[in-house]
Amino acid sequence: MQVTEVRVFPVDEDKLRAYVTITLDHCFVIRDLKIIHGATGYFVSMPSKKRKDGTYKDIAHPINNETRRMIEEKIIAEYQKVLAEGGSPKALDHD
Repeated sequence: MQVTEVRVFPVDEDKLRAYVTITLDHCFVIRDLKIIHGATGYFVSMPSKKRKDGTYKDIAHPINNETRRMIEEKIIAEYQKVLAEGGSPKALDHD
């Protein structure tokens, strides 16, 4: 599996830095990932849904750390590229 497209939509809301949409293998889209600026730097929050008890549950997420790390690295790299280009949302194809 490869992340074939990353779209970054920067925002400036407290710790939230951007919303992200990724495409896997040119055929599967995942929307509403979030780039969060935490105490130890940036991390990617997976799309989640609020439950009746007020907690959140991921609705899509990697099954292993290797896949999570690969996705996070591509997203953070594209976020930093977008910031360097002036902060406007852009798409990046990874062929």
